[in-house]
Amino acid sequence: MATPRPATSRFLSPEVVSGLSSIELKARTVVEGLLLGLHRSPFRGASVEFAEYRQYLPGDDPAMVDWKVFARSDRHYVKKFELDTNVEASLLVDVSASMGYVGDHGMSKLEYASCLAASLAYLLTGQRDAVGVSLFDAALRDHVPPSSRPGQLTRLLVALERARRGAVSDTAAALAQVAERIRRRGLVVVFSDLLDDPERVIAGLRLVRARGMEVVVFQLLDEHELTLPFEHASTFRDMETGQQVLTDPRSVRQAYLEAMAALQETYRRELRAAGIDYQMTSTATPLDVALLGWLGRRGRTL
Repeated sequence: MATPRPATSRFLSPEVVSGLSSIELKARTVVEGLLLGLHRSPFRGASVEFAEYRQYLPGDDPAMVDWKVFARSDRHYVKKFELDTNVEASLLVDVSASMGYVGDHGMSKLEYASCLAASLAYLLTGQRDAVGVSLFDAALRDHVPPSSRPGQLTRLLVALERARRGAVSDTAAALAQVAERIRRRGLVVVFSDLLDDPERVIAGLRLVRARGMEVVVFQLLDEHELTLPFEHASTFRDMETGQQVLTDPRSVRQAYLEAMAALQETYRRELRAAGIDYQMTSTATPLDVALLGWLGRRGRTL
């Protein structure tokens, strides 16, 4: 079932978000659209729910102030939202070379992943949850341990702002490192194109799940990767190995589309069987819609 698009989504296209000046502004814009979308969506019991008002405190995000209440009472109150999490969240962003691909929608897969992670970090830290970020290619790179201390959101956003395309991917190896670091149950969210050996990736995700973690996987793919729209003979280069192949895309399109669909179905089937939430997302999708799809689905399955 398609996810209803919030009214603001026309302003939150990847092209528009990509043009914003900082990852903090991008995340705040996406979260504001997300909360509006949740308010207008038909989901009941969704993972993000309005809980209560509380008085504004120094350091609170002004975007969360209910200005209608202020107009009536001349007092600043903040809407408190509750997201059903397991207190500690680890956001894993794939920075392997293939994530650097950018098509026609203004954002590379890496930028899209970083913005999604930043938006989720913004939402979670806003309710005092402990959140961490790790960047990975063939191993864990930049790592910010989960924390709910003041200033954690800034640390997370700085790490994501500095994310740069890395080397070849070995998702399974990075996930094994994540599993070794787990000390308490929580939430692990993976943002990756998953263009890796699916058997090893699935085994790695199962290992993290076996440690008692709730695991969510966003497979992020560019529209070019999903449709192979090219019409003329071209040289295609593997962004990780450098291997090149000259071919007419029209002659291989059907076989390519079938192989890509089979890959997605493998992840969907195997991860669902392992109790892992899987969502395939095109980087042409508005970022608030991508998060709303997961939160709405998660709310229905609690």
